[in-house]
Amino acid sequence: MIKRKLGSKGQIVIPKIVRDFLGIGPEDDVIMEFIKEGVLIRPKEDPSKFVEDFCSINSGRLKEKIDLKKLIEKEVEGRFVLH
Repeated sequence: MIKRKLGSKGQIVIPKIVRDFLGIGPEDDVIMEFIKEGVLIRPKEDPSKFVEDFCSINSGRLKEKIDLKKLIEKEVEGRFVLH
């Protein structure tokens, strides 16, 4: 258990060991969720990172790694073609 004091402006400092564990740093967004036991603080989920991680899983069926950025660019170009 890690204890922290609340500062005069209602702030707490998240210890480095916790920031490292959560993979968060300066300017990162976090989610504060009210739960029965108190407040849960967790990193804001990045949907593009999830998709990239998911696409990088190679079950042996793929011949090459999926390039998410290229797929998105191709889809956007197909939807928004200027004439």
